[in-house]
Amino acid sequence: MQTINQWHQFNTATEVADEVLEQILKSAERAISERGCFKLVLAGGSTPEKIYQQLVNADTDWSKWMIYYGDERCLPADDKDRNSIMASNALLSKVAIPAENIFTMPTELGAEVAAEKYREAIADVKQFDLVLLGMGEDGHTASLFPGHIHDLEETVHEVYNSPKPPSDRISLSAKSLAKTLQCFFIVTGSSKVDPVKQWKQGVDLPVSTIAPENGVDIYIDSAALG
Repeated sequence: MQTINQWHQFNTATEVADEVLEQILKSAERAISERGCFKLVLAGGSTPEKIYQQLVNADTDWSKWMIYYGDERCLPADDKDRNSIMASNALLSKVAIPAENIFTMPTELGAEVAAEKYREAIADVKQFDLVLLGMGEDGHTASLFPGHIHDLEETVHEVYNSPKPPSDRISLSAKSLAKTLQCFFIVTGSSKVDPVKQWKQGVDLPVSTIAPENGVDIYIDSAALG
């Protein structure tokens, strides 16, 4: 099935962050109104961090938010390079999301145990409301890297030999990331020009394997478009 990519172009990374912030809040309002909760998958990265910092001031029912992660590095639980620590410092420690609604990947236990525990954590999630993703300079997303082979039926992958340190991680699978009503890719910076061109040309990159029923929305700045 061909994924429908909607490209939304902005002049700067700040404008991308502002627009994505607005769209997250619209998605949350709709989900809470229609389904009673908002299931959000967080991404790592500098532009998502800016968005999370701005979200702190949002007028929303935080008790209805449920937080998941797209991937995580196998590092100690308090390591500053973990996505969970970035998200906590930027947003989660500052708002009233109940602790039981935050599903952190327990990668301090190692990839194998963490992946198994996270499969259990998301087993009852029929569909996310919104998945946030970035894209690396090699076209990777979450911790799905070019050339890595995974069992396509898995919901959570153990990842070894990552081209970026640390080598051990876990990641939601392309199948899990596609189980969402909305999927936003946040792509900023001139280092993304080549993979963006390849993506548009239909080159087989990890970003192009994320295929939700409703397609994906790509929020991109001029620098990344070249």
